[in-house]
Amino acid sequence: MLYAVTCTDRIGALQVRLDNREAHLDWASAADSPVKMAGPLIGPNGDPVGSLLVVEADNADHLHEIMKDDPYAKAELFEEVYTIPFKWTVKAPEGLS
Repeated sequence: MLYAVTCTDRIGALQVRLDNREAHLDWASAADSPVKMAGPLIGPNGDPVGSLLVVEADNADHLHEIMKDDPYAKAELFEEVYTIPFKWTVKAPEGLS
């Protein structure tokens, strides 16, 4: 099952994001990563203010276990994380719809 995950950064935590960005990208883009799509949410001044991910997981509990391994989560970057099941309908990669 796919899940959409939106994360908003804590106010004033841009440096936390920058300090952990490389590790986060390595985690999300690893060959065995369940992350299918990801990118930053951008604020009005052009700086990242959060993240949007599409993650494949067996169920909500499995998703929460996966997300605990995100270096951003370990660095306590996020103020809020919202998850919801997601059905990729438009331009879905083969096998992910």
